[in-house]
Amino acid sequence: MERERQQKLEEQEEIKRLRKELIPKAQLMPYFDRPFVPRRSEKQLTVPREPKFCIPRHKTIRCCRMSCNDMSGPSQLQHLPSSVEKTEALYKNRGLQ
Repeated sequence: MERERQQKLEEQEEIKRLRKELIPKAQLMPYFDRPFVPRRSEKQLTVPREPKFCIPRHKTIRCCRMSCNDMSGPSQLQHLPSSVEKTEALYKNRGLQ
């Protein structure tokens, strides 16, 4: 009985101590009298890559496939970027159009 009461008191003291630690405290203001000079990063620059527009065969909708020629005339396809043209060529070669 005495042991349980002692253990309960210890737990309550522990809870009080934890609650005191959780109280937010004010932080000091930073010093603005010195100018901030950021350091140059040590990481390598990222190399830009062309996006991959290849859609896996199992993710294509099989019943609603329409070719680009059906949706727009050949004059509108001339301004497309090279990556889109490459993708269309891949689809034509695979028979996905």
